[in-house]
Amino acid sequence: MKKILIAGLIFLLLSGCSLFEEEHQMNKNAQQLAAEGAASFMNEDYADAIKAYTDLKDWYPFSKYAILAELKVADAHFQLREYPEAIAAYESFERMHPKNEAVPYIINQIAMCWFNQIDTIDRDATPSKKAMAEFERLIRLFPENEYSQEALAHIDACIDNIAGHELYIANFYNKTKEYKAALKRYQYIVENYAGTDQSQIALEKIPEVSEQIKAIESDNKKK
Repeated sequence: MKKILIAGLIFLLLSGCSLFEEEHQMNKNAQQLAAEGAASFMNEDYADAIKAYTDLKDWYPFSKYAILAELKVADAHFQLREYPEAIAAYESFERMHPKNEAVPYIINQIAMCWFNQIDTIDRDATPSKKAMAEFERLIRLFPENEYSQEALAHIDACIDNIAGHELYIANFYNKTKEYKAALKRYQYIVENYAGTDQSQIALEKIPEVSEQIKAIESDNKKK
């Protein structure tokens, strides 16, 4: 019984400390938390900025600083290269504030989160595809926006990576003598990525691979 009472007393003391600490923190008003978040962000203390802005959002959701806090949490994650967290925060902002003037910036940032995850052509091309889709959405919704002008160059880079990935796979099939699979890939590149260097390479490979297929089929008929 004595052990139970002691354990209960320790729990109450710890709970009291936690409540006291939270009450102490909540003595900061929305403006103070906004200033604290801004200072941390400016000093590149992004983790501290996230803490301050998250507290601001949680404690003062109807404050005039709350929307800014939502945006800066996303920006801080972006600066930390925590791209999945940044994407989630940006997407949440867009859902909650679809008419906000920052939406073009938000879409561009979502696109850049994906763009910054683009890897070499031998790796998964999903980031390129996701980035391109967001850049295209930005241009479609806000064609005159300054971010849309920059998006065009990024789309070209995405296309280059995706086409490069497709060519890498086609070449792999060709190298392993999976000629029919290689032919389909080369044809896909020519049809979908016209004007790229990869399309030109694929165009040159098609006759070569087609001849290999014919030779194999001819040999099979003789057997």
